[in-house]
Amino acid sequence: MSSNTVLHIPNSKFRERLESLPDKLQSHIFRVRDVGLELASRHGIDEGRAELAVLAHDVARAAKKAEMLRLADGFGLPVLDIERRTPILLHGPVGAELLRREDGLDDPEILEAVRWHSTGHPALTPLGLLVFIADKLEPRKIKSYPYQPELQAIANEDLGQAVLEFLCRESARRLERRQPVHPASVETINALLLARG
Repeated sequence: MSSNTVLHIPNSKFRERLESLPDKLQSHIFRVRDVGLELASRHGIDEGRAELAVLAHDVARAAKKAEMLRLADGFGLPVLDIERRTPILLHGPVGAELLRREDGLDDPEILEAVRWHSTGHPALTPLGLLVFIADKLEPRKIKSYPYQPELQAIANEDLGQAVLEFLCRESARRLERRQPVHPASVETINALLLARG
Protein backbone atom coordinates (compact mmCIF):
# COMPACT_ATOMS: atom_id res chain seq x y z
CA MET A 1 0.00 0.00 0.00
CA SER A 2 1.07 3.57 -0.57
CA SER A 3 2.99 5.18 2.26
CA ASN A 4 0.40 7.95 2.29
CA THR A 5 -1.37 8.37 5.60
CA VAL A 6 -5.03 7.45 5.54
CA LEU A 7 -7.12 9.54 7.87
CA HIS A 8 -10.39 7.63 7.89
CA ILE A 9 -10.79 3.91 7.13
CA PRO A 10 -14.10 2.51 8.40
CA ASN A 11 -13.13 -1.12 8.85
CA SER A 12 -10.49 -3.73 8.17
CA LYS A 13 -12.39 -5.30 5.23
CA PHE A 14 -12.31 -2.03 3.31
CA ARG A 15 -8.65 -1.47 4.22
CA GLU A 16 -7.80 -4.96 2.95
CA ARG A 17 -9.67 -4.31 -0.30
CA LEU A 18 -7.80 -1.04 -0.81
CA GLU A 19 -4.44 -2.66 -0.03
CA SER A 20 -5.14 -5.49 -2.48
CA LEU A 21 -5.43 -3.14 -5.45
CA PRO A 22 -2.52 -2.85 -7.90
CA ASP A 23 0.12 -0.33 -6.83
CA LYS A 24 -0.50 1.98 -9.79
CA LEU A 25 -4.20 2.09 -9.00
CA GLN A 26 -3.51 2.78 -5.33
CA SER A 27 -1.22 5.64 -6.33
CA HIS A 28 -3.99 7.09 -8.52
CA ILE A 29 -6.49 6.81 -5.67
CA PHE A 30 -4.19 8.66 -3.28
CA ARG A 31 -3.57 11.42 -5.82
CA VAL A 32 -7.33 11.80 -6.24
CA ARG A 33 -7.64 11.80 -2.44
CA ASP A 34 -5.30 14.79 -2.24
CA VAL A 35 -7.35 16.70 -4.82
CA GLY A 36 -10.57 15.72 -3.07
CA LEU A 37 -9.42 16.85 0.36
CA GLU A 38 -8.42 20.24 -1.03
CA LEU A 39 -11.83 20.64 -2.67
CA ALA A 40 -13.61 19.45 0.48
CA SER A 41 -11.82 22.09 2.54
CA ARG A 42 -12.64 24.78 -0.01
CA HIS A 43 -16.34 23.85 -0.21
CA GLY A 44 -17.07 23.02 3.43
CA ILE A 45 -17.56 19.29 2.84
CA ASP A 46 -16.68 16.94 5.70
CA GLU A 47 -13.09 15.88 5.00
CA GLY A 48 -13.41 12.45 6.59
CA ARG A 49 -16.38 11.50 4.43
CA ALA A 50 -14.73 13.04 1.37
CA GLU A 51 -11.57 11.02 1.97
CA LEU A 52 -13.52 7.80 2.43
CA ALA A 53 -15.57 8.39 -0.73
CA VAL A 54 -12.47 9.11 -2.80
CA LEU A 55 -10.53 6.17 -1.40
CA ALA A 56 -13.51 3.96 -2.28
CA HIS A 57 -14.18 5.26 -5.78
CA ASP A 58 -12.03 2.80 -7.76
CA VAL A 59 -12.23 -0.38 -5.66
CA ALA A 60 -13.57 -2.32 -8.67
CA ARG A 61 -11.45 -0.58 -11.32
CA ALA A 62 -8.95 -3.44 -11.69
CA ALA A 63 -11.58 -6.06 -12.56
CA LYS A 64 -11.36 -7.53 -16.06
CA LYS A 65 -14.24 -7.00 -18.51
CA ALA A 66 -15.77 -10.45 -18.08
CA GLU A 67 -15.47 -10.24 -14.28
CA MET A 68 -17.09 -6.79 -14.27
CA LEU A 69 -20.07 -8.09 -16.22
CA ARG A 70 -20.29 -11.21 -14.08
CA LEU A 71 -20.33 -9.14 -10.88
CA ALA A 72 -22.88 -6.69 -12.27
CA ASP A 73 -25.16 -9.53 -13.33
CA GLY A 74 -24.63 -11.32 -10.01
CA PHE A 75 -25.60 -8.19 -8.08
CA GLY A 76 -28.70 -7.78 -10.24
CA LEU A 77 -27.53 -4.41 -11.54
CA PRO A 78 -29.20 -3.11 -14.68
CA VAL A 79 -26.64 -3.19 -17.47
CA LEU A 80 -27.17 -0.93 -20.46
CA ASP A 81 -25.98 -1.76 -23.99
CA ILE A 82 -23.28 0.92 -23.73
CA GLU A 83 -22.03 -0.76 -20.52
CA ARG A 84 -21.98 -4.23 -22.09
CA ARG A 85 -19.93 -2.74 -24.91
CA THR A 86 -17.66 -0.86 -22.47
CA PRO A 87 -17.77 -2.77 -19.16
CA ILE A 88 -15.33 -0.40 -17.43
CA LEU A 89 -18.33 1.96 -17.10
CA LEU A 90 -19.65 -0.53 -14.53
CA HIS A 91 -16.75 -0.19 -12.09
CA GLY A 92 -18.58 2.49 -10.10
CA PRO A 93 -21.85 0.58 -9.67
CA VAL A 94 -20.01 -2.71 -9.05
CA GLY A 95 -17.66 -1.03 -6.58
CA ALA A 96 -20.58 0.49 -4.66
CA GLU A 97 -22.21 -2.94 -4.37
CA LEU A 98 -18.98 -4.59 -3.21
CA LEU A 99 -18.57 -1.92 -0.53
CA ARG A 100 -22.18 -2.24 0.61
CA ARG A 101 -22.52 -6.02 0.49
CA GLU A 102 -19.03 -7.19 1.47
CA ASP A 103 -17.35 -4.34 3.35
CA GLY A 104 -20.30 -3.12 5.42
CA LEU A 105 -20.19 0.45 4.12
CA ASP A 106 -23.70 1.78 4.70
CA ASP A 107 -23.47 5.51 3.99
CA PRO A 108 -25.87 6.04 1.04
CA GLU A 109 -24.25 9.32 -0.02
CA ILE A 110 -20.78 7.77 -0.20
CA LEU A 111 -22.11 4.74 -2.04
CA GLU A 112 -23.86 6.95 -4.60
CA ALA A 113 -20.67 9.00 -5.05
CA VAL A 114 -18.79 5.79 -5.85
CA ARG A 115 -21.60 4.47 -8.05
CA TRP A 116 -21.75 7.52 -10.32
CA HIS A 117 -18.17 8.86 -10.33
CA SER A 118 -17.60 7.89 -13.98
CA THR A 119 -20.85 8.92 -15.65
CA GLY A 120 -22.37 11.46 -13.29
CA HIS A 121 -25.99 11.40 -12.13
CA PRO A 122 -28.61 14.14 -11.76
CA ALA A 123 -29.08 13.41 -8.05
CA LEU A 124 -25.42 13.68 -7.03
CA THR A 125 -24.90 15.59 -3.79
CA PRO A 126 -21.95 17.95 -3.28
CA LEU A 127 -19.94 14.95 -2.05
CA GLY A 128 -20.75 13.03 -5.24
CA LEU A 129 -19.83 16.02 -7.40
CA LEU A 130 -16.56 16.30 -5.48
CA VAL A 131 -15.60 12.65 -6.08
CA PHE A 132 -16.54 12.92 -9.76
CA ILE A 133 -14.47 16.03 -10.44
CA ALA A 134 -11.53 15.12 -8.17
CA ASP A 135 -11.08 11.95 -10.24
CA LYS A 136 -10.87 14.04 -13.42
CA LEU A 137 -8.47 16.55 -11.82
CA GLU A 138 -5.96 13.86 -10.84
CA PRO A 139 -2.69 15.46 -12.03
CA ARG A 140 -1.56 12.55 -14.20
CA LYS A 141 -4.77 12.75 -16.27
CA ILE A 142 -3.72 16.05 -17.82
CA LYS A 143 -2.82 14.27 -21.07
CA SER A 144 -6.40 13.06 -21.35
CA TYR A 145 -7.86 16.35 -20.16
CA PRO A 146 -5.50 19.16 -21.21
CA TYR A 147 -8.07 21.71 -20.01
CA GLN A 148 -7.48 20.62 -16.40
CA PRO A 149 -6.24 24.05 -15.25
CA GLU A 150 -9.48 25.67 -16.42
CA LEU A 151 -11.48 22.84 -14.88
CA GLN A 152 -9.61 23.25 -11.58
CA ALA A 153 -10.39 26.98 -11.51
CA ILE A 154 -14.09 26.26 -12.04
CA ALA A 155 -14.08 23.48 -9.41
CA ASN A 156 -12.53 25.83 -6.88
CA GLU A 157 -15.61 28.03 -7.23
CA ASP A 158 -18.47 25.63 -8.08
CA LEU A 159 -18.36 21.82 -8.16
CA GLY A 160 -21.56 21.51 -10.19
CA GLN A 161 -20.31 23.87 -12.88
CA ALA A 162 -17.03 21.96 -13.05
CA VAL A 163 -18.89 18.69 -13.57
CA LEU A 164 -21.03 20.37 -16.24
CA GLU A 165 -17.93 21.73 -18.00
CA PHE A 166 -16.27 18.32 -17.98
CA LEU A 167 -19.34 16.42 -19.19
CA CYS A 168 -20.07 18.93 -21.97
CA ARG A 169 -16.50 18.79 -23.26
CA GLU A 170 -16.18 15.02 -23.08
CA SER A 171 -19.66 14.34 -24.50
CA ALA A 172 -18.91 16.66 -27.45
CA ARG A 173 -15.59 14.88 -28.02
CA ARG A 174 -17.31 11.49 -28.01
CA LEU A 175 -20.03 12.63 -30.39
CA GLU A 176 -17.45 14.08 -32.79
CA ARG A 177 -15.92 10.60 -32.90
CA ARG A 178 -19.37 9.03 -33.34
CA GLN A 179 -19.09 7.33 -29.95
CA PRO A 180 -22.08 6.89 -27.65
CA VAL A 181 -22.57 9.00 -24.53
CA HIS A 182 -23.81 7.31 -21.37
CA PRO A 183 -27.46 8.26 -20.66
CA ALA A 184 -26.60 9.22 -17.07
CA SER A 185 -24.09 11.76 -18.39
CA VAL A 186 -26.73 13.31 -20.66
CA GLU A 187 -29.22 13.42 -17.79
CA THR A 188 -26.61 15.06 -15.56
CA ILE A 189 -25.85 17.71 -18.17
CA ASN A 190 -29.55 18.48 -18.50
CA ALA A 191 -30.09 18.63 -14.75
CA LEU A 192 -27.11 20.95 -14.22
CA LEU A 193 -28.18 23.21 -17.09
CA LEU A 194 -31.74 23.41 -15.75
CA ALA A 195 -30.42 24.19 -12.27
CA ARG A 196 -28.65 27.24 -13.68
CA GLY A 197 -32.05 28.76 -14.43
